[in-house]
Amino acid sequence: MSVDIQPSHIDQIKQANIGLVYRLIDQYGPISRIALSKKAQLAPASITKITRELIDAHLVKEAEFHEPGFRGRPAIGLKVDSEGWQFLCIRINKGSIVVGLRDLSSNLLVEEELPFPVLQNQSFLDRIVDEIDNFFFRHQSALERLTAISVIINAIVDPVNGIIHSSPYYDIQDIPIGAFLHQRTGLPIFLQHSITAWTIAESLCGTGKNCQNLIQLVIDDNVGAGIITAGQMLHAGNQSVVEIGHTQIEPDGELCYCGNRGCLETVISIKNILQKARCLATQYPCSLVNTMTTNNVPLTIDLLCQAAIEGDPLVTDIIHDAGERIGRIMAIMVNIFNPEMILIGSPLNDVKHLLYPAIQQQISQRSLPGYSQQVDIVATQFNNTDTFPAAALIKQSLYSGELLIALMQG
Repeated sequence: MSVDIQPSHIDQIKQANIGLVYRLIDQYGPISRIALSKKAQLAPASITKITRELIDAHLVKEAEFHEPGFRGRPAIGLKVDSEGWQFLCIRINKGSIVVGLRDLSSNLLVEEELPFPVLQNQSFLDRIVDEIDNFFFRHQSALERLTAISVIINAIVDPVNGIIHSSPYYDIQDIPIGAFLHQRTGLPIFLQHSITAWTIAESLCGTGKNCQNLIQLVIDDNVGAGIITAGQMLHAGNQSVVEIGHTQIEPDGELCYCGNRGCLETVISIKNILQKARCLATQYPCSLVNTMTTNNVPLTIDLLCQAAIEGDPLVTDIIHDAGERIGRIMAIMVNIFNPEMILIGSPLNDVKHLLYPAIQQQISQRSLPGYSQQVDIVATQFNNTDTFPAAALIKQSLYSGELLIALMQG
């Protein structure tokens, strides 16, 4: 009996195999074709065909290298050819935009952070295009072969259809940024929430590299999480940020901008932690925070962490309380997802000697022993201020084969 294989299935297999081979060359190159065949678990003939296509497209090139323990002539291996290939990364923040030009290996060529006021009579999309055009004009001498644009923003997004549904910082609704930029540039456009992009960056190149099951918790002005399970981003096809920041922990608490009361974010976000420290300062006369408040010194998270490091009792109590509240939520997440690792991305990593034990204690008390005993709490490798998380979207699309196929087809 013959099996009818749809061409789309064959194309998907080809795309996955090309992405796999490219990823292994990127991670282990220079690597011989024999070693590549073993790691990819593909036949040597398949490796030969795929690598020839990648070489012809100038995405991979041959290079001599010395194999360990072998004294003869250098072997011929393969490595990524990123020369001339470039992509644009855009990070949209509250009131600012960061634009970066990187090569195909994610190396930064030039990056600028600029004010991003959206004027009353100017559309959000037009403002972005103006910034891109101005960036290209200023750095035209550095431009070569532009291949894609990636955009990250702290907003509710539809990454598959390239739509920004809403943002806490801008008065926008259902903006088709993907289609708009593609129409203007002809390039593939990648869109994602900044927390999700950061989680992808950590899983590909950072602390979570080679970890198949992880939770990344972000504690900043906003609180959210990215989850990778079985090597895949949870809900990657839609709103992939897990909004644990809007889990209610105080039913009669502060009103949140989401419309609920007592959300986790209203308690442990950086701005709320600073507000709590200022409110409680008078109850701790010996606290450095009380001294700063009395002398009208602006309280920042860096100063707060420094006070905690010096043993300030007020700040120590606040950090410990935040850790316990986080730990209760994370214990539920551990029971559901059984992660190997919990990554913390936050300015509070400066006081992780206080924060992490409080989180770990709650996880140990409230989740299954078999799960809680195997999970490690560690700090992220990267921060979330530049365009590297946006670059991770490009890296991911190369490793999946999606962008590679587009580049190979011209």
